[in-house]
Amino acid sequence: MLRQIMFSMLDMELHHSFDPTKESIFDIQRRVAEKTSFLPLLDYDRFLCSFSHIFGGGYAAGYYSYKWAEVLSADAFAAFEEIGLNDDNKTRELGARFRNSILSKGGSQHPIELFKEFRGREPSAEALLRQRGLSEVNKKIPV
Repeated sequence: MLRQIMFSMLDMELHHSFDPTKESIFDIQRRVAEKTSFLPLLDYDRFLCSFSHIFGGGYAAGYYSYKWAEVLSADAFAAFEEIGLNDDNKTRELGARFRNSILSKGGSQHPIELFKEFRGREPSAEALLRQRGLSEVNKKIPV
């Protein structure tokens, strides 16, 4: 998870804040790694030279979407965990609400509005952190 966060932060920094007259791309990489890596980068690390996702892969300033998709997915699934996955009637009812509020609308509305219609609130990273065992409380929702 931390690796993807590092990639996302690198992508955003390089596409939004990079000024080649003040620093190199490797300076940015080192600065981001200080916040997101357990070990310091080696002086000869040139990972950015092969990080094609953010330059040639169509993700320019959008690499964070990988992690954001995981947040949305985990939070949506948490709705099913909260009602109890063993209750077929409630699961079927919630599944229909998911279909009607998100899937059936496709791209007709902004995705965040569809998500809020389904969950009744803004997305939260808490479910993803819990699912990955990283939540402060790390409480499990009975399934």
